[in-house]
Order: sequence, then structure tokens, then C-alpha cells
Amino acid sequence: MDHELLGWPEDEPALRLDYRAFSYAGKFATGNAGVAVLRAADPGSVAPGWEPDPSLPDPAPRRDEDEEGKSGESAELAEDVIAAVAFNADRTEPGTLWIRYVSVHAARRGEGHAPRLVAFLVDRACDRGYERLRIGVNNPFAYEALYKVGFAFTGRETGVAELVLERPTTEPADRDPETYRSGLDVYRDRQRGDPEASFLEARVGTDPPALVSEV
Repeated sequence: MDHELLGWPEDEPALRLDYRAFSYAGKFATGNAGVAVLRAADPGSVAPGWEPDPSLPDPAPRRDEDEEGKSGESAELAEDVIAAVAFNADRTEPGTLWIRYVSVHAARRGEGHAPRLVAFLVDRACDRGYERLRIGVNNPFAYEALYKVGFAFTGRETGVAELVLERPTTEPADRDPETYRSGLDVYRDRQRGDPEASFLEARVGTDPPALVSEV
């Protein structure tokens, strides 16, 4: 498996993913954000034995190569991607990179691919001269995953009720246990059902999870 930066936001990379396997698949095809991916050695090793929901239609055929703004390459369905992350620069803080979407193949979730891919992006953003990364998360699973990559809850929320986490590019954020727990409390107050309720119950009084690296 290899991590790969497809391009920065100004490069307008486009990635066509199977919507049956990836959440937010359409967001990666627009070319409006930078994209990084985790690729498998070959398509057959992405999710052996996985079958999409038969009630869902196949992805639409590839776009014509001469469609304005889209090359033939960008229109191909990517069959060797395990995980993808989309990002763009903050409009008012040029030194800040916003992570917009993180998506992992349905058959490969829970294996730690998202934190390692984000760790890869952190390193590349640092090399690019960005000072910090920021993300809004709407569930405790994503919250926990980002803590594993050195992000921490800022105490703020977005207009769509996402908790805002951030970290410097050069080192992990301050991982204060009380701040970590306060973010989990926000999710508890929203009275979520299982599996989130069980996940939150298991983390009552716990400290932030251990950090992971990109490999």
C-alpha cells in the first residue's frame, strides 16, 4: 500500500470513487480541493470478497474525454483506492489547511487507514509551508481518529454542529485530557444511539488515545 498526494487545491485533482463503497464519493470528483489517497498494490487487494449492495445502481459510465474541465484520466473510476482525503486552504488564514472529507472503503473501515493517511497529509502540509490543519467532525469515531493524529478539540463548533479540531503541522496539539473528554461530552448530550452510545460509554473518564504515525 502507498500513500500518494494527487495534488494541491490549485492543481484541481479529481478522483472518481464508487459511491457504494465510499462516503462523500461525489465530493472527490469535483476538482475543487486537494486530494491524497492510500492505494492498494492492485485493485483486487482493496476489498477481496466485498460486494456492493445489489439494490444500488452501478456508478454512471465515465464522462466523455472532451467534457469541459474534465480529462479522460479524471473520469476513470479509481479501483485501487482504500482511503482518500480532500482538503483546501482556509480563505481567511492562508497558513491553515482545512480537511474537508475523509473516506475509507466500506470493507476497510476500522483498520486505522484514515489516521495514517491524515498523518501523511500533515507531513506534506508542513513541507508545503502550512502552519496548521483544521477539521470539523460530526461523530465520535472521527473525533477519536483525529486525536490519534495529534489533533485536539478547540472548544468550537461549525455552523452545522461539527466539532472543530486542529493541530500545528510541526508537532501534535496539546492533548489535555479534560479538553478531550469535553468533546466526547458534546456527543453524549446529543443522545445518539448505538453504536455511538456504546463507544462513548466505553470512553467515560479515559485519556486521549495513543498517537499513530503514517506507517
